[in-house]
Amino acid sequence: MKKNILVTGGSGFIGSAIVKYLIRNKHNVIVLDNNSRGRSRRIEEVKNEIKFIKGDIRNKTKLLSIHNKIDTVIHLAYVNGTKHFYKKPYEILDIAVNGLLNILEFCRHKKVKNFFLASSSEVYQNPLKFPTNEMEMLKIPDIHNPRYSYGGGKIFSELYGLHFAKKYLKKFIIFRPHNVYGKDMGNDHVIPEFINRFKKIGKRKSFLIHGTGNEIRSFIHIDDFISGFDKIFRKGKNTEIYNIGTSEKVKISYLVNLIAKIYKKKIKIRKSKLLKGSPSKRCPDIKKIKKLGFNQKISLRHGIKKIILND
Repeated sequence: MKKNILVTGGSGFIGSAIVKYLIRNKHNVIVLDNNSRGRSRRIEEVKNEIKFIKGDIRNKTKLLSIHNKIDTVIHLAYVNGTKHFYKKPYEILDIAVNGLLNILEFCRHKKVKNFFLASSSEVYQNPLKFPTNEMEMLKIPDIHNPRYSYGGGKIFSELYGLHFAKKYLKKFIIFRPHNVYGKDMGNDHVIPEFINRFKKIGKRKSFLIHGTGNEIRSFIHIDDFISGFDKIFRKGKNTEIYNIGTSEKVKISYLVNLIAKIYKKKIKIRKSKLLKGSPSKRCPDIKKIKKLGFNQKISLRHGIKKIILND
């Protein structure tokens, strides 16, 4: 069924991929983004098929000036990237709190029925269970650590959004992406950072990482992410929470050596102190989304090759 959809943060890496998915499926799409982190070129190919509004999610007047009929909101507007967690904690929380309150007020005012909220694996911090399912305790281990501004903002968004939804919305779904990567994702994430550093080093060089290299992550290519999002968009149940990721456990040392091998460079990993608050391991339990029909198609090796060889 064709929907009228507002996507906040729609020129971001994940947001733009969702926008293109929606257009392929013949929905009417409005994008709201201030392009402070997003890039308009990401949605260039569909610019004639969408309505783009340049604006900050914290500007309620701008939001309420949208007169189009809207039945669904996909809310992604936020500040991502690990370095920003430490450098801009107030801005991150301001967007998380005031941005969410504004978009929910917009939903109430416009009688929006469906809301999809982008959360994050950061809400789990160092999980008690590994792999980690959606029932894991959400935590802020230390309110003085600016890193937790990101996860804390997402926890607030989930808690407030869920109880707002029970009063005003027909369907409310939370999705928690786990280390999504792909071409043109920006440089503030581990895979593009490593790739950019490999471009600049010689054939033999030490390669600095944070931590021991035994830290574990799970990465999902943007194409697989969209496949997962498609499942929850079409089949997800009201008030449910879904991890979107893969069960492929990857040590950071393996990731470094994989990229080195693709570039045909010999390196020696140089270890350093892990950033304060950075979790030692993170991998989602994806049983729930697999029950909706999701399966990983792109391995980490294949996904990174796609980025490097098509660069």
